[in-house]
Amino acid sequence: MTENTTKGVSILHGDPKKAILKLSAPMMFAMFVGSLYALVDGIWVGGLGDLSLAAVGFINPLYLIVFGFSNGLGAGATSVISRYIGAEDKKQVDNAGIHVLLLIAILSILFTSILVLFLQPILTFMGVDSRLMDISLSYGQILFSGSIFIVFTSASYGILRAEGNVTKATYGLLIGSIINIILDPIFIYPMGMGVFGAGLASVLSLAFVSVLLVYWFKNETYINFSLRNFNFQLILIKKILSVGIPAGVEMLIIAFLNLFLNLILLTVGDIQGVAVYNAGWRVVMTALVIPMAIGVSTVAVTGVNYGAGKFENLKVIHNYSIKFGLLMVTLMAVIIFIFAPQISYLFAYSPDLIDIRNLISEFLRVTCLFYVFVPLGMSASSIFQGVGKGLSSLLITAIRLLIFEVIFTYVLAIICGFGQYGVWYGIILGNGFGSILGYYYSRRYIKKLIEKG
Repeated sequence: MTENTTKGVSILHGDPKKAILKLSAPMMFAMFVGSLYALVDGIWVGGLGDLSLAAVGFINPLYLIVFGFSNGLGAGATSVISRYIGAEDKKQVDNAGIHVLLLIAILSILFTSILVLFLQPILTFMGVDSRLMDISLSYGQILFSGSIFIVFTSASYGILRAEGNVTKATYGLLIGSIINIILDPIFIYPMGMGVFGAGLASVLSLAFVSVLLVYWFKNETYINFSLRNFNFQLILIKKILSVGIPAGVEMLIIAFLNLFLNLILLTVGDIQGVAVYNAGWRVVMTALVIPMAIGVSTVAVTGVNYGAGKFENLKVIHNYSIKFGLLMVTLMAVIIFIFAPQISYLFAYSPDLIDIRNLISEFLRVTCLFYVFVPLGMSASSIFQGVGKGLSSLLITAIRLLIFEVIFTYVLAIICGFGQYGVWYGIILGNGFGSILGYYYSRRYIKKLIEKG
């Protein structure tokens, strides 16, 4: 690839509204299909019974940690590389890309060694009992043995988004999801692997995409990964991690919240409550890929405009990302509310699971209120990540989850005695208050930035 500007880079330098729309649209489709593999995982695992569904639910917080720090590294890559693209510094663009690869190797070794060797004591600490331990280990150990592929693909998508190359990122997500969806039922049922097969399908699909990404990086990207362009700079590591670590900690907070909610549900009910929450939350996460796609596009567009010194555009980016996000999540919420009974049937299709099916349907309809506030918080985090203020993004997430959602869920579920319904409404209220606070915080920052010039 020559050093000439690519189509993606040209889009990033153009009208910020059009840039967000052009980058978000394909990413929405790709991430939506990509989230289907988690949804399909839940559907096929649900056929194995509520014990398997609950066991996978306890692995999810650990997976969120791996996926979160991988995505965090990708966010750091997007932020730093896009700012250098905005400043038209191609040499540092290439150098930053190689630094990201170095961090990928370090993070992969760290996660694989910890989560494969020490998974059982970790699960014991999390409160997993003897009924779930063997099933959880079967799924978790094979899944985390492929940590290198989780880290590499997530961080690589961040590199591609930084240069506006959403086509490649879209293809990678689509291909990986399709392979996973095909392999899941084959490994779980005809081959009799159970939840181990679900984990193996995920690892193999990510491995194939990793090979594809290596080919693209060698031949078809704006960034050149030749070692001739490598000049180790500690400041680059710090810049990437200043966004990457806070973004990863955000996912760590989400994982902690997930674990906290599972324990609350076990306290106020039983395994059924955990199964309902984890099945329903997969649908919620599928719907959230829409504001997430807008968010990751906003990071890149913000980074380029900030690097180019076009601070007035940040206000335009902020407003547009919120309006666009609200429009899309409202549409998604209406669809989920109408078809909640049919969606719940996918997770509880056995005749003896009708009680769980009805609860999942009710959960889906209640949490439709959750979506309305998401674009406010997500756009704020994206703006701060784009300008390199990862700690500000982390602060918004920490206040929303560790303070508001924890307090509301505990008060409503335990103190007020509303049980699992208290958890559901606590999530909605906590997210709402936290997102509104994040919105005003980001607006204030943009205003000050414009005033300072």
